Amino acid sequence: MAELKYLPEHKVTPRQRKLKPAQIEAFFATLHHLDPEPQGELDYTNAYTLLVAVALSAQATDIGVNKATKKLFQIVSTPEDMLELGEARLKDHIKTIGLFNSKAKNVIAAAKILVSEFNSEVPTDREALETLPGVGRKTANVVLNLFFGQPTIAVDTHLFRVSNRTGMAAGTTPTSIEKQLEKCIPKQYLLHAHHWLILHGRYICKARSPECHRCPVADFCCFKGKIQAP
Repeated sequence: MAELKYLPEHKVTPRQRKLKPAQIEAFFATLHHLDPEPQGELDYTNAYTLLVAVALSAQATDIGVNKATKKLFQIVSTPEDMLELGEARLKDHIKTIGLFNSKAKNVIAAAKILVSEFNSEVPTDREALETLPGVGRKTANVVLNLFFGQPTIAVDTHLFRVSNRTGMAAGTTPTSIEKQLEKCIPKQYLLHAHHWLILHGRYICKARSPECHRCPVADFCCFKGKIQAP
């Protein structure tokens, strides 16, 4: 995963207060009330197809990945299926996705490793997952969270922005944000926190024009540049 940039709109200034534990509790209690079981937006059929979908989603939209994998996942559900398909035919399926050449190469290489070293099973720990080509910390965290139910925090650009902008966690790298969130988010909300924050950043707390006027957690947000209703 490419290192995220620390942009001005993410920054919590020294004069700006940071969220207190009680505010963080209320923040997630509100999101939980509105969406008790948030779901990821990538389509998949099992742990392996989820791993492939998340790897393909780097620098691409979930919608675009779903379109590309709709037919692919009808014929591929295991690493063996992927190897039988081959790199050239895989490229035909995913050619609408950015960086499809390098992604196809990584997917095939990862499939070979899964077959030879992991008995064709997707590993259930981050360290093992990160040994696979094209699988970084973020991808590993998404798979561990979505499929294996582990309370991991996968920091993408949306979550990075929301964390800094709201004052929940301030940092310059995804890992620093991840570590802070793991400490400050109440345990009962950790499992779904990743999805709540990403969806919030994707649809409400947008990069250029955050829709503060319809934000359900605006009262708990430290962002000074709140945008009023149009």
